[in-house]
Amino acid sequence: MEGQPDVEPRNQDQMDHEREPVEDEWKSWQRGQVRNTLHLVSAAAQWILLLACLIYLGIDSLQPSTPRSDKVPWTHIRYSGKSNGGVAMNLTAEVGSIQIRNGSIMITCDGLYLVSLKGDITFDKEGSLKLILQKTDKTSGFLWEQTIQDSSGAVHFTTVLYLFAQDNIALWTSSNATIDDLSFSLVLLSPFICSL
Repeated sequence: MEGQPDVEPRNQDQMDHEREPVEDEWKSWQRGQVRNTLHLVSAAAQWILLLACLIYLGIDSLQPSTPRSDKVPWTHIRYSGKSNGGVAMNLTAEVGSIQIRNGSIMITCDGLYLVSLKGDITFDKEGSLKLILQKTDKTSGFLWEQTIQDSSGAVHFTTVLYLFAQDNIALWTSSNATIDDLSFSLVLLSPFICSL
């Protein structure tokens, strides 16, 4: 083998010694890959659990809220009779859990109330008549007021009012009138503070 450089034969120990760092590096890389895979699986599991919790909370918030009490305050009143101007009508509950005392509706819960009123009113006085829903203490303004121009007129009213516990409300007319088949409903929609 002339003309070829002399190649020293390597011994087996030297080759094994050079191979060990490469194998250690390969094993370290594999452990890193396993660790990265475990981190990825753990993160995916956490995101799935978070998504499941958000879905559960979303579905729960879409459920109708249950009141703190089994009975939701409400009343339905039917009234036919005479109304004296400036005097509260002597209302009595036909059905419902809201009490009526001396013609006044006793509010026991802070919250939004659906108020519905309809009926026919006839009056003799020239001009107009006002139908008023007001607190009985009369310290605040009217909760609702409707002016009736015709001496025989139909009243239709539906709204939502925020009422406070311990308020008493009553229905009034500004002058003498005859009320026919008045239907008045009051239902608590969303309680804020309730002392049932």
